[in-house]
Amino acid sequence: MKGTCILSPARQLTEEEQSLVWQKTPSHIGSEAEERIYQEVVRNWNRGEMKISTILLEGDAGSGKTQLAKALSADFNLPYTKVTCFADMDKSDVLGSILPVLPEKDDISGKIEYQYYPSEIVRAYENGWLLEIQEPTVIRDAAVLMALNSALEPDGSLNLPTRIVHRHPDFIVVITTNRGYNGYRPLNEALRDRVQHAEKLDLPPKAVMMERAEAKTGYHSENVLSLLGETIILMDETARANAIKGVAGMRSYIFWIDAVASGASVKNTLYHKVLYKITTDPQELAILEQALASHGLTDKLAELDTVCHSHSDGENPEVMELHISESGEYTAEADKADKNAIRLRKSADSEGHSDTSCDKNTDVSSNDNGEDGTPFYHESDKSDTIELQKKNFVNS
Repeated sequence: MKGTCILSPARQLTEEEQSLVWQKTPSHIGSEAEERIYQEVVRNWNRGEMKISTILLEGDAGSGKTQLAKALSADFNLPYTKVTCFADMDKSDVLGSILPVLPEKDDISGKIEYQYYPSEIVRAYENGWLLEIQEPTVIRDAAVLMALNSALEPDGSLNLPTRIVHRHPDFIVVITTNRGYNGYRPLNEALRDRVQHAEKLDLPPKAVMMERAEAKTGYHSENVLSLLGETIILMDETARANAIKGVAGMRSYIFWIDAVASGASVKNTLYHKVLYKITTDPQELAILEQALASHGLTDKLAELDTVCHSHSDGENPEVMELHISESGEYTAEADKADKNAIRLRKSADSEGHSDTSCDKNTDVSSNDNGEDGTPFYHESDKSDTIELQKKNFVNS
């Protein structure tokens, strides 16, 4: 991304509006879809009828639709808000409502007053915000769809109970919808026809998945990121092929990586972070497990568990732990809870045995030896040991 583009440079956001502009986190990684939408909107913004201000994002749950809508808020410095549609949505959810106002405590007149309360759609529409409309495919009432169709016209307007409002020139609407879930209906043809740019979002390639998970979780083991990414892709493909309604997406992948990074079992968390999110039906779970086994991933995940837990904290073979007793004697074997233990790590040139000779080592003294040839041991803190363990695992 080239950076933020102010679509209307003369416009000044209020303090409330500025607080609604989404701020990209350090872990945010732009996508090709984001770059494509950004370029198209900027290119056509001042071209009259060619202006792009209604965008459709269609894809599976966890494919990044809402994240992309928020990113566009940051890209164009527009306040972000959203409305989630539901089956029994009525026109008041689009146009707002007139509701009674509670009287003051000392008001004894008994007079009832009414006030108009705008919907979130109206607020975004007349103030020029970026509005995400989630799942309009579930709406049953045709009158609601007609109201939305009117609002999405480039020069459209809304006939409110108290006034008529016109579409703000900075108003951008992003429609996000899933594919093929319970309650899903095809997007209304008239509504789809008003879309000027559409993106089909699927699970990204494994390399992109790994990059995003690493940025989100701070976990850097390429072997683990790759194997878990391969598993997610297989589960997603298997669920689709067998008409299993659940989905294995980026959310599942990131939370699975985070659990493994904290020391949890790879295989156990597979169920709680991935499989049970797809389905809990025994027959469907058996299909997913069979797919894992047939691709050799069951054994690979078990091996990964073995590697991850083969060395508990303090059992790194590169570290010798000395336990000093009150009498001053020391031993390398003692209670793991010993607070007097000192952890010593081998230096890089201390490999092999002391009686091993080599022509290259003749007349060369180790920097870790004293003048009388006595070896020095260097105390290492716990963080050094953990980093070394991670390095050994990644290189294994």
